[in-house]
Amino acid sequence: MNTTELPDLIGYGRNRPKLSRHQLERLLASGDYERIAPGLFLRAGLTDDTIAAWMAIAARKPQSTLCLLTALALHDLTDEIPTRSDIALPRGTHPIKVRHAPIAWHTFAADTFLIGRGEHALPGGMSIGLYSAERTIIDSFRLRHTHGADLAITALKRWLPGRGHSPSKLLALAAHFPDAYASLRTTLEILL
Repeated sequence: MNTTELPDLIGYGRNRPKLSRHQLERLLASGDYERIAPGLFLRAGLTDDTIAAWMAIAARKPQSTLCLLTALALHDLTDEIPTRSDIALPRGTHPIKVRHAPIAWHTFAADTFLIGRGEHALPGGMSIGLYSAERTIIDSFRLRHTHGADLAITALKRWLPGRGHSPSKLLALAAHFPDAYASLRTTLEILL
């Protein structure tokens, strides 16, 4: 079988080639593909373990959203390098086990879960949720007791001079999160 004719991602109806179980097992045994989730296979070496884990999570839990330090790093609002991926789910949703990379699962209130949520492109035409820079800053202030106030303040300082960034719009978004609003407003008053 010529693997160059196969798509990079196999499974869940995505470009599913007509492969027998034995052909798929040979692709896995040869190391050409790796299983990243039940029924989902990725061409070996296409991406790193973290992205492969995000792909597996996005396939099984589409509402999964990159948050906190992971989102801050993606938005270039911190110099800290995440040692694990911070991923949020709506409260009441059960996380999945991922063997490719370390994951820190967080549960956020269902009524505010979609606020500031966008998408982050992944290989194979997939995507995973990603909170906006503004939502991530708010969450950093909201959870500063566990992640440190310095992280939140540094992210805000890096965000402020950005083009089109409006403190008033940030505060309007923060109004949905009473746990963050007061400290965010006070910090903005000091910085401005």
